[in-house]
Amino acid sequence: MLVVGVLMFRKRGAVGNPGAQCSRENIHKVAGFGGLTGIFSGFFGIGGGFLIVPGLIASTGMPILYAIGSSLVAVTAFGLTTALNYALSGYVDLLLAAIFIGGGVIGGLVGAYSAKRLSARKGMLNTLFATLIFVVAAYMLYRSAGQFLPA
Repeated sequence: MLVVGVLMFRKRGAVGNPGAQCSRENIHKVAGFGGLTGIFSGFFGIGGGFLIVPGLIASTGMPILYAIGSSLVAVTAFGLTTALNYALSGYVDLLLAAIFIGGGVIGGLVGAYSAKRLSARKGMLNTLFATLIFVVAAYMLYRSAGQFLPA
């Protein structure tokens, strides 16, 4: 995550190509980033925007706002599949899930509006995204450090 954060900071002023897409020229790069994202997500239990957004930007050159939107579609697809599997297995508290879904819908609308406004300010959205990655990485390091320190 720290490497991803550094890369995002380095490219925070880049506008990107709004017409970027998967093509014959970048299919290997897109597939490679997609595979690595899947491996890291499965191994570490992280993923979503923290890995997909930087992967999309690096492999296609698209602007961060487009990468966020594309990432959300991908996360929705495999999230629904996994959620349905857990629900059918009886591992879901439906009331609790409904409350979080409601909060997520409201938060998603506010977040999308905010991201659209911030994307108009060159580099601001990338800078905030990279900062958030550093904060999460620091928190994960802090939480895991206790496991290695003597009691």
